[in-house]
Amino acid sequence: MSAVARNRFLSALSVARRLAGAAADHAHVARMGVRRGDAACWSTLNCNARMVHSVTQPTWVTSKDESRDLMAVWPDVVRDLTDVTKSFNIPDVTKWMAKVLQYNVPGGKKTRALALVYAYKVLAPSDQLTEENIRLVRILAWCMELMQAYFLIIDDIQDRSLLRRGQPCWYRYNDIGLAAVNDGLMLESALFYLIRKHFKGKDCYVNLLETFQDITFKTIMGQSLDMLSTNFGKKPNLDLFTMNRYNSIVEYKTAHYSFLLPITAAMQLAGIKDPEMFRQAKTILLEMGHLYQVQDDYLACFGDAEACGKDNTDIEEGKCTWLVVVALQRATPEQRKILEECYGFSDPEKVNRVKQLYTDLGLPNTYSIYEEETYNLLNVHIQQISRGLPHGLFLNLLGKLYHRAS
Repeated sequence: MSAVARNRFLSALSVARRLAGAAADHAHVARMGVRRGDAACWSTLNCNARMVHSVTQPTWVTSKDESRDLMAVWPDVVRDLTDVTKSFNIPDVTKWMAKVLQYNVPGGKKTRALALVYAYKVLAPSDQLTEENIRLVRILAWCMELMQAYFLIIDDIQDRSLLRRGQPCWYRYNDIGLAAVNDGLMLESALFYLIRKHFKGKDCYVNLLETFQDITFKTIMGQSLDMLSTNFGKKPNLDLFTMNRYNSIVEYKTAHYSFLLPITAAMQLAGIKDPEMFRQAKTILLEMGHLYQVQDDYLACFGDAEACGKDNTDIEEGKCTWLVVVALQRATPEQRKILEECYGFSDPEKVNRVKQLYTDLGLPNTYSIYEEETYNLLNVHIQQISRGLPHGLFLNLLGKLYHRAS
């Protein structure tokens, strides 16, 4: 993709993001494109987006089949981790680690793990797709899930959440409490032990290690910004809730580890070294991460809590979400007063007043437009990828996001 095409895409995508402050109808979106001086680009994007919808896209690996194959490796992962603790001669910890692993790691949707395995199968040369290499990829996929479990354990404590994946959060299980912090650190250490055990000496080892460490660091920085935005659980300062701040939270807390990491790791495993290929992939994957988090924010308020498998308490916790940022952009002084009085409080009546305000401001409709426009723009950008990255990989990842309900 040429520099001109990339700049046009990013310009148009910034327009889509600005839907947050736009009136919720397609005519207004088109006018926004014209005001940006890029009417021709919008026309081309809309045309290409319709063409993309009509193209038969490659089929995503059957999640059920790959989940089964992934689960077949899980006992080996647990054995690797418990065997190393046996050598320390602390049997109580060995038993406890097995319990921590089983409760927190294998029960999720394994979206990131599945993405890594799928991406490797698409990107690797056929002579690399050996049984042993696929097994190693699945072990690395479990490292992704260990990272996810580590983040969730800590996040649930910080947010005082009640449920995760349809069961009590780990810190609430048998009143474990703050001892769960150490269990989260245990899972983080475990993933780096597995990388060292299985990949040390391979060409990709240093790159994998640095990538996992770098993205862990960035995710923790994103979590810090998220907590600073909520004023550490006290009454939030709504003046801080800008779209720029929200975008930074999303990029560092969500997009890097949920989208960039699995695909980057797969590229490294497949032996890809071209910096331009990594750059093009990063641009698309971070934007997918932004779409994913906006969807999460919306579903936390208007989605099915049972389908999501967790309690949705963004309003009570005073989170800097897409919904509240857009609401603040649109609110009249009287409506802002409702947010000042009700946002960040656990009183059910106040929570309902905030939700009603979101509806009154037309946020469900604006969200639908944002999702559709961003999906179309990403489709076009994917079609413009050069340097040999397969379009089908990114189209399938994007397809898993489109109109998701959980």
